[in-house]
Amino acid sequence: MNTPDIPWHLLQSFAAMSEAGSLSSAAGKTGTSQPTLSRHLNQLEDLLGTRLFFRTSAGLTLTSEGAAVQAHADAMAQAAAQLSFKGAQAQEISGTVRITASQIAATYLLPPMLSSLHIAHPALDLEVVATDQSENLLRREADLAVRMYRPTQNDLIAKKVADLPIGIFASRSYLERRGTPQTPQDLAQHTMIGYDRSTLIIDGMRQVGMEVDRSFFAFRSDDQVVCWRMIQAGFGIGFGQRGMAEMHEEIVEINPEMDIGTIPVWLTAHKELRMSPRVRLCFDHLADCFAAL
Repeated sequence: MNTPDIPWHLLQSFAAMSEAGSLSSAAGKTGTSQPTLSRHLNQLEDLLGTRLFFRTSAGLTLTSEGAAVQAHADAMAQAAAQLSFKGAQAQEISGTVRITASQIAATYLLPPMLSSLHIAHPALDLEVVATDQSENLLRREADLAVRMYRPTQNDLIAKKVADLPIGIFASRSYLERRGTPQTPQDLAQHTMIGYDRSTLIIDGMRQVGMEVDRSFFAFRSDDQVVCWRMIQAGFGIGFGQRGMAEMHEEIVEINPEMDIGTIPVWLTAHKELRMSPRVRLCFDHLADCFAAL
């Protein structure tokens, strides 16, 4: 295939159509009319002398030649993003970045990370959506997501940034009142804090040989922040991340030698992250902070 000089706007339209899979979807995402996108595609195909898409009732599918052009467009987009990012480094990065994270991560993990980011870049505005519901990045409900599982959508960039070890914890006041369990089996004689509908803790206890059901827990809530606060209040024994426990002198880990697993942390963003210096800055900063935990 010949490679004449190709106007960048034609490749941008081509990339939008390739990503969206149809003219109508690409038009909606880019704010460009369907006739304009169709004209850009015809111009690009004329310049290259080849067909780039198979047009079917289901939408647009890349031909082998189209896939080669897609790789070329991706390389140009990455180069443009690098230039944009380096240029932004020479000036103050500003704007808003919206981050969604679980309530436990938003409450205990993100605050020091975002504080250091704000000190370094005070013109950057930050929004946090603290929810255990999955915000849809593809619908632009957030720019970045902190997930405790690996995302499956193909249109997202995902990077595993940490494995957070889990432990069993109680407050000093509780242990002074009830004593310290010496084995996992001793937990049955204590007041336990667990989840309501979630089976995450039950599944974890099964891995260490303890078969229990939700009635094992004297206090139940699917809100992890509430469960952690109940541990702090001295209600009973519960589960949490070791890094969180280190923030509270009144919390003691029980049987720290027992391995009850880890929670993975994934940072997720739409693949257009590479075109936004402020989103990329936040992504890289959070990745470094989580890796240091």
